[in-house]
Amino acid sequence: MLYVITGPPAAGKSSWIAAHATARDIVIDLDRITQALTGPGAPQWNHDPIASKVALRARYAAIDEAVKHLDQVDVYLIHTMPSRKWMTRYQRLGAEIVAVDPGRDIVMQRVRDMRSPALLAVATRWYRQRAQHGTPAGRQASRAW
Repeated sequence: MLYVITGPPAAGKSSWIAAHATARDIVIDLDRITQALTGPGAPQWNHDPIASKVALRARYAAIDEAVKHLDQVDVYLIHTMPSRKWMTRYQRLGAEIVAVDPGRDIVMQRVRDMRSPALLAVATRWYRQRAQHGTPAGRQASRAW
């Protein structure tokens, strides 16, 4: 099964995966990929543009390969704001789309406390996009366990 985990920055997408995935499952997380490709001391979230570009290419390759094995393993993929094209692809693959959203106020505070100020704009765009597509920005706790 393919699980596509969406949500604004700092919503708890990685925590959701940690609570659901097993050691045998494939987890595709751009932040984890970027960390793996950068040297010691690289920041966990504020990535260098070149490192981000290389990691994004690695992510595409990982997705392409992982979906070939959906009959053998579960794949958990973090995709903050999938485009219409990506959503169509995921739906064609029979993906379960999971939106992790503890609420705008909590997300904005987490971003201010733990992440780059630039991610406030990403979170704002996530909530705006969600509202524009008729999906209410309701709360789904990232931790129900």
